Amino acid sequence: MENAPFFADVADGPTDGAAWWLITEDGVRVRAGLWGASKPRGTVLLFPGRTEYIEKYGRAAGDLAKRGYATFALDWRGQGLSDRLTGDAMSGHVMRFSDYQHDVNAMIATADTLDLPRPWHLLAHSMGGCIGLRAVMDGLPVQSCAFSGPMWGIKMSGSLRPLAWSLSWGSRKLGLGERYAPGTEPENYVLTEPFATNKLTSCPDMYQYMIDQALAYPELGLGGPSLHWLYEALSETRALARKPSPDLPCLTVLGSEEDIVDPARIIERMSRWPGGRLEVIESGRHEVLMDTPEMRGGVMELIGRFFDAPERVACETSSSKDRARPVAAAAPARQS
Repeated sequence: MENAPFFADVADGPTDGAAWWLITEDGVRVRAGLWGASKPRGTVLLFPGRTEYIEKYGRAAGDLAKRGYATFALDWRGQGLSDRLTGDAMSGHVMRFSDYQHDVNAMIATADTLDLPRPWHLLAHSMGGCIGLRAVMDGLPVQSCAFSGPMWGIKMSGSLRPLAWSLSWGSRKLGLGERYAPGTEPENYVLTEPFATNKLTSCPDMYQYMIDQALAYPELGLGGPSLHWLYEALSETRALARKPSPDLPCLTVLGSEEDIVDPARIIERMSRWPGGRLEVIESGRHEVLMDTPEMRGGVMELIGRFFDAPERVACETSSSKDRARPVAAAAPARQS
């Protein structure tokens, strides 16, 4: 494997971070990064969200290392330092959503080559949660899976959803699929959205952490998704919603103020996941792994305990009335 750039100066993670270039089976070059643990008791396969990159999870990797877990993360095709897929480097684009599984396959092959400590666990955020759900349904070799604000549906109004379907479908037929989805732009979100109105975190320090990374290494940044990506994402989330949950211990954390992915889809999925637990994080936004020290600490403690004992922790409070209350108040999932 060929060494790849790794920006330890902005990651704020364990000091042993390293990265490599991987070539997928369809010829795309993607970047994978590893943080070890002094005496690893297992490895967390970390699937980032759309627009994200390895270094953004440096602090999370530090939390996992304290519990004895190595962290192996990936830049998905079309973002981070992995190959961009259109002439516009800021466009979030993919030809087929299933192509991300080629990236997963390259990651798993490399984990085998590196002989990363087992058992392996999955931690997947947002778009990574969509990719990760497909992967575990297809037999990803992990002992358990944890999701943070997974993109099992995209949040939008009922009136906008049919328009999103028709516009994204039509753009492909007209050769306009690489254009930005309505309401998005070729700019890095954290460099254009004021902290006061951001949908990611309520922690000024964590938002500044993201801004500092974006300013130091603009090549990591990504703008809005293409219309083609939108169609592929809508199609994949709809297809996944129709499939049963796998028989694998699962923990999902969801911010009570989630406003990017569709909470109803998450609630519906977790209601029919055998051995699954949904934890609603009070006052959490989209990135509960990157919020205030108190919130982040509590969430990472829960995830760490889950990886230590997946079956036990998944069932600890799954029937608790307190845990069920915010779930019961949510709207039913949409199937389109």
